[in-house]
Amino acid sequence: MSSTAPPTARRDIFLDVIRAGAILAVIGQHWLMPVLSYSDGRIATGNALVTPGWWALTWLSQVMPLVFFAGGAANLMSLRRATCARDWLAGRVSRLLLPTLPLIAVWLAVPRLLREFGVPEQPVHVAGAIAGQLLWFLGVYLLTVLATPFMATAHRRWGLAVPAVLTGLALLVDLARFNGFGLLGYLNAVFVWLAVHQFGFLYAEGKLGALRPRHALGVATAGFGVTALLVAFGPYPASMIGMPGAPVSNMSPPTAVLVSLAVGQIGLMLALRARLAELAARPTVAGALHWIGPRFMSVYLWHMPALVVVAGVSVFGFGYATPEPGTLRWLAAAPLWLAAAGVVLVGLLRVFGRFEIPRPVTGDPAPLPQLAVAAVLGSVGTLGLAARGFTASPEPLAGPLPWAALILVSVLLAGGKVTATRVRG
Repeated sequence: MSSTAPPTARRDIFLDVIRAGAILAVIGQHWLMPVLSYSDGRIATGNALVTPGWWALTWLSQVMPLVFFAGGAANLMSLRRATCARDWLAGRVSRLLLPTLPLIAVWLAVPRLLREFGVPEQPVHVAGAIAGQLLWFLGVYLLTVLATPFMATAHRRWGLAVPAVLTGLALLVDLARFNGFGLLGYLNAVFVWLAVHQFGFLYAEGKLGALRPRHALGVATAGFGVTALLVAFGPYPASMIGMPGAPVSNMSPPTAVLVSLAVGQIGLMLALRARLAELAARPTVAGALHWIGPRFMSVYLWHMPALVVVAGVSVFGFGYATPEPGTLRWLAAAPLWLAAAGVVLVGLLRVFGRFEIPRPVTGDPAPLPQLAVAAVLGSVGTLGLAARGFTASPEPLAGPLPWAALILVSVLLAGGKVTATRVRG
């Protein structure tokens, strides 16, 4: 296949590498960020990335732009292979939401169990919040999936103008947000991530894949350069993740600077595309890609519960405190910390990873309006759990149950099965 040909209709190894690398970056960042200690019934949580100068790491370790880029490319490719939008949406919604059901079932019970074992309320609350907070991605991604058929039509008609307009809208939202209308910032959860999602469409059509490495490096330089200018002269923080005590976060809600960061990251990955293909051809790497591909969502959902287990045993159980980030003690402890969390994650995946691949659905999919309702309800439910966590509240409607119920209803409306086949490989 020539360098200008569109990606293969079946598997695209570049996207596989992007997805696998992104999930590993997410895991590594989330497992190494926490600075933990326990005293007098309270667990203290800090962030290693507040260390002076470490904000620069987030320009590469904040990989959600790459996740939405790869998702956009994969969504357009699979949509074009589908017999109709209804079949495609039914499969996508079920595939995304089914893996959340065991997570929800476990974490509806875990806080009560922790209290039964005498764990104080504050650590229980922290654990429940950590387990649910990453569901924000699923909530937003469901909306991009629902919008994909419409955005594909817009892309066919207007091309690059679509992400340009979305970026302009994101900048207007930021202008309002930084001038006293903070709640409007949450509109950028749609504008920013849809803009990055559209870049994936350009790759799916072969336009970005046609870039020579030096041109891709030019794109990367432009993206990172604009990001630097927006940080230096605009209202945007230098860190691409939220920092403790910072008045503004580039991620919650997202700001327009993430679009320019996406351009930089995508350009860099495209410049390295040939090298990444060589790396992916190695048997060990190819095996890892084959293993992680069917488990992507499960790995994402369960890597923070794995961290909760390791932190609970070491920090709460044995009084371990994270060394000062960047010191020799911290560098020495980091591999052991990562290894312990990795072992726990593998164990969790052995039990729950099988829910990611649903059994084939027999019969016709649900009507398109019903699928749209399912996607919206699933989005609202996951965003609610991300915001509130899994810690029960004295008021039933203020706890996790209403949001969990929305997700269950969403799965039923989408026609998904709660049983699943075993993941092989």
